[in-house]
Amino acid sequence: MAGRPATRDQLLDAAEDAVRTRGYHGVSFRELADDVGIKSASVHYYFAQKENLGVALVERYSQKFFSVLQQRFESATTPAQRLAVFCDVYRASLGKKGHACLCGMLGAESSGLPEPVTNAVADFFQRNLHWLDDILSTDIPKAERHSQAVEILATLQGGMMLAMSLNDPSLLDAVIKRVMVSHTHA
Repeated sequence: MAGRPATRDQLLDAAEDAVRTRGYHGVSFRELADDVGIKSASVHYYFAQKENLGVALVERYSQKFFSVLQQRFESATTPAQRLAVFCDVYRASLGKKGHACLCGMLGAESSGLPEPVTNAVADFFQRNLHWLDDILSTDIPKAERHSQAVEILATLQGGMMLAMSLNDPSLLDAVIKRVMVSHTHA
């Protein structure tokens, strides 16, 4: 039984990489089985249906994202530092491979996804907005903070998509710089 969590994690790793590059519909259980070295029917042992895999992917990605955010956030004391941490976590999500945010990729496909996957993705983005609402300066009225949170999140997601599509991470760096200038008063 000790091998089961490792196999499940290997499947999630392979699926995350595939979804972040090709999207949800570009992933098959057969391909994942080949990547991990198991029979394709064995994938169903871990994930009864593809939507179960999709939800597990989003939940794991979300947990990792917010865990890293929380760890890095502890040393940030000003709204500008907190926003910088948030932007840095997005920048790190692009990673060395130049992949899109898992939830950004799934969000782009949301109209064709099973409802449980769409709901998990929506929850990830709602948590992002809530996080931003909480870290922006309290000198800004709540409705304006929320508007800024939406703008920041949309800008980062769009910048990440451009950086990935054009294979140029410096595009996301430029977007982050602009977000920092526009939304901080250091």
